[in-house]
Amino acid sequence: MQSKKGAPVEKNVTQNDVAKMAGVTRSMVSYVINGNSDRSVAPETRQRILDAIETLGYRPNKAAQALQQGDVAFVSHKIGVVLSSAEVFRRPYYTEILEGIHLTAHEHNYHVSFIRFFDELKDPVLFNELIHEEEIGGLILVASDLCIKTSEDIKIIERIKERLEKVICVDWKCDDLSSVFFDRRNAAYKAGEYLLSRGYSDIAYIGHEDDRIQGVKQFFFDKGLGEPLLLPAMNMETGYYAVRQQAATGALPRAIICGSDEVAIGILRFLNEADIAVPQEVALISIDNIEMAEYTNPPLTTIDVPKRDMGAKAVEMIMQGDLFSGGMTITLPATVIPRKSC
Repeated sequence: MQSKKGAPVEKNVTQNDVAKMAGVTRSMVSYVINGNSDRSVAPETRQRILDAIETLGYRPNKAAQALQQGDVAFVSHKIGVVLSSAEVFRRPYYTEILEGIHLTAHEHNYHVSFIRFFDELKDPVLFNELIHEEEIGGLILVASDLCIKTSEDIKIIERIKERLEKVICVDWKCDDLSSVFFDRRNAAYKAGEYLLSRGYSDIAYIGHEDDRIQGVKQFFFDKGLGEPLLLPAMNMETGYYAVRQQAATGALPRAIICGSDEVAIGILRFLNEADIAVPQEVALISIDNIEMAEYTNPPLTTIDVPKRDMGAKAVEMIMQGDLFSGGMTITLPATVIPRKSC
């Protein structure tokens, strides 16, 4: 076919075209494209269909699918993800959570429709475009507690609650919303118990100013260790400078609970630069168990946080939305991974 000007008109490739090339029925093509799990397809048949899709350049007609299924049904398998900030992409801890979200969504034929930052939702046009039941079937809020600081931020959360039924918080808790996270307080308490079991009682905490501090304080109180030394740090850089400043006072503790592996890596760098042997002079235990914790010098003893499982569970909670309504909280266990730093 040609246009009035003589140029060829590109023909829209349909599922019928794919079916004809692959030698199968149109319903079989639709089944493979939509990834339904209630029927099996022989591997060679699936491959023929996929080859035909690639050869013909077939693209699903989303408008037609929406008309056929209804807007809400069409987006029921679409998930939005909102991160606290761009820094999340630089943090190994959160990339593992995102990995869990993506892999589990893919496994169950769900799709991550968008990944945005919390501050972007302050744009009312973008908010109205994305946060809507005809755009996504569920929303995952990752570590939003790190950026909710003003009444305007709180209003955004309230508007999200009004717009969407399936909203899951990951690595934080919010009233009236379901959440999945690890017990930060318990993780810090376990870290203290492990150090004490190894014979260390002169212990300090360097790390995040959240429930981990409460866990350290409770541990000190229960064990009769007095008041703990608590120094704030959030990442490798602040961990490095926190321990350097403490070393300048001439009073380094015998052991340190690090709020995260990243904080511990910063501390390790300073101790190595200062020729302070780990664990012979200062022992370390951290929280997270990111991949690089196993490859530091010495390898970090750490509390393993099930990061991928948190992301995976968030997707499962969206899939089973009726079971997780009313602000249900799922707390995943954290366990000690012994290595060489204490």
